[in-house]
Amino acid sequence: MTHREKHQQIDQLRAFQGIHEGKRDHWLEQLQQVAAKRGNTFEVLMEAVKHCSLGEVSEVFYRTGGAYRRNM
Repeated sequence: MTHREKHQQIDQLRAFQGIHEGKRDHWLEQLQQVAAKRGNTFEVLMEAVKHCSLGEVSEVFYRTGGAYRRNM
């Protein structure tokens, strides 16, 4: 990835976050609540990703349940 592409991605992320600023916190909180209860996060996750970045969603999962572990 070039320096220009990197900055373009950052600009797009900031624009996305600005557009969804009003709903982002709500959906991250909903996701955290369901994950903390070890509920089925799929439905909330599908709505959250419309308003939150992958990094924000990943951070909620990490803070709530620790590192991701794949079932074997």
